[in-house]
Amino acid sequence: MKEISIFDVIGPNMIGPSSSHTAGALRISLLAGKLVKERIVKAEFTLYGSFAKTYRGHGTDRALVAGILGFGTEDARIKESFCMADEAGLQYHFEVNETEKDLHPNTVDIAITAQSGTVTTVRGVSTGGGNCKIERINGVNVSLSGNYNTLLIRQLDKPGVVAYITKILSEYQINIAFMRMYRENKGETAYTIIEVDGDIPEGTAEKIESNQHIESALLIHI
Repeated sequence: MKEISIFDVIGPNMIGPSSSHTAGALRISLLAGKLVKERIVKAEFTLYGSFAKTYRGHGTDRALVAGILGFGTEDARIKESFCMADEAGLQYHFEVNETEKDLHPNTVDIAITAQSGTVTTVRGVSTGGGNCKIERINGVNVSLSGNYNTLLIRQLDKPGVVAYITKILSEYQINIAFMRMYRENKGETAYTIIEVDGDIPEGTAEKIESNQHIESALLIHI
């Protein structure tokens, strides 16, 4: 049986008319932006389903840009996010896709370009009540809720890598709430997502990155 939170009933504290189309959309892009360590210079959004139909009226477009800028759901600057993006030198663009139907109705793909030219692609879904889920990162299907402090690790799918990661977590006495691994193909790029109870100590990500088969370890504070 699924427990029902008070936030499922009354929704989150937020700016905007819709918990799904405004707050949830903002949380998707806020999480997506946290996946990029460099300064973000461009964000391209492809909207599906009800997002595609109502994104202007429900402020989904402004919320998505606000999330990339790092604003929270209660930030009064959300309504001014376009102007603030222009001032910050952030380019943004919206596309509507009404041909793909077999997706959650509140789905957005985000292509984020960093200052170095590196592009990170993210698919997110607004699941209601201001909640969201990241379903895809750089073409790899994942599941990231954004409800816990998280370590997102990009690695080569090699024997011993996961054992090394868990050893470091044990050394830092990190209590794991959820740990999942996803990969494109055997022996290729993989992602380990670790959602934890409590804080993640400084230095954890750097220690994990010291393994030759680990490309990056990103700490996402919620």
